[in-house]
Amino acid sequence: MGKEQISRKALNPHYVVGFIDGEGSFSVSINHHNTLKSGVEVKPEFEIELRADDREILERIAVTIGSGIIYDCSYERYGWYPHSKYKISSTKEMVAKLFPFLDRYQLQAKKRKCYVVFKKIVVMMVRKQHLTAKGLEKIRSLREQIRKLVKKPNGQKARETARIRENR
Repeated sequence: MGKEQISRKALNPHYVVGFIDGEGSFSVSINHHNTLKSGVEVKPEFEIELRADDREILERIAVTIGSGIIYDCSYERYGWYPHSKYKISSTKEMVAKLFPFLDRYQLQAKKRKCYVVFKKIVVMMVRKQHLTAKGLEKIRSLREQIRKLVKKPNGQKARETARIRENR
């Protein structure tokens, strides 16, 4: 967290959980990666993205959770307002800060199910299970569970509560 965030006040944790229920995203990408021994990179990320004029709330969420980085995103080429993105991509920070926070102050919406599966994936990674064929296959299966939670019943793509990406 940057120096300017140190002076920000923490928020009520229940407010933060409600905010995550509405705007948070748990994603797991699986990419082929030639420089890694396994040839595959598994990358979990938690993020909240808002218009840049709401950056202060992201800073206060970062202070409340005690972890994360905030990025500025320009979508000028699309004619959109600038955005700010709060992200935790370190599995160590997830285990040390995010998971204890979300286990103490539990999500209430269907995103809770996404979180439970996401946490299983991260714990498997901490245990290095993603480096085995069997572990990677289990992670793909868990990720598919998140995908099913996100889809609309009629097959249309939903506004994703848990983004799933896979680059081949």
